[in-house]
Amino acid sequence: MGDIETPSSTHPRQTVLLSVLPTKEFASSRKGMLLIAEVALSFVSFICFAASTAAAFVTFPLLEFLTALFLLFAYSIKFNERFKGFLWPLMDFLRCVTASIIFFIISIMSVSKYVDAASKAAGIFGFIATIVFALDFYLIFNELATFLKQGGGETNEEPSRQQGEFSDSDSD
Repeated sequence: MGDIETPSSTHPRQTVLLSVLPTKEFASSRKGMLLIAEVALSFVSFICFAASTAAAFVTFPLLEFLTALFLLFAYSIKFNERFKGFLWPLMDFLRCVTASIIFFIISIMSVSKYVDAASKAAGIFGFIATIVFALDFYLIFNELATFLKQGGGETNEEPSRQQGEFSDSDSD
C-alpha cells in the first residue's frame, strides 16, 4: 500500500496553501495593504448588502471583491511582470476610480433610502471602501504622473517597476 499517503505527511498541503497566500513582502507593502483592505471591505459590504433590504446593490460589491482578489493574487505572484498584455497600472487606476464612484453612490442610496441596520452598515462600510479606493487611485495617479514626467513613455517597463519592487518611495 505504498500509494496511500500517511496522515502525518502534511508538508505538500502546507506548500500548496503557502503558494496561494500573498508573500509577507507584498502584504506589508503599501499596494498590498491597500488591496487587502479593498478585498476585506468589499466582502463585508457584500455580506451586509446581502443581509439587508437593499439587496439590489449586492452585485457591485461582489464583482469588486472578486476583481480586487484577482489583482491581489496577480500582484503577489508577480503575474503582471510575466503577462505584459495589459497596462496593469492603468487597469488598476480605472478599477479604483469606478469602484470609488459606484461605492459612494450605492452607499448614499443605502443609507438614505433604507431603514434596516444591515443597509446602514453596508452604507458605512461602502463609505470606508470609497475612501480606500480613492486613496488607491490617488496614489496610482501620482505614480503614473511621475512616470510620464520622467519620460517613461518610451520604455516598456511599468511605473511601479521603475521605482523598485513594492517600495513605499512616495511618502509625501
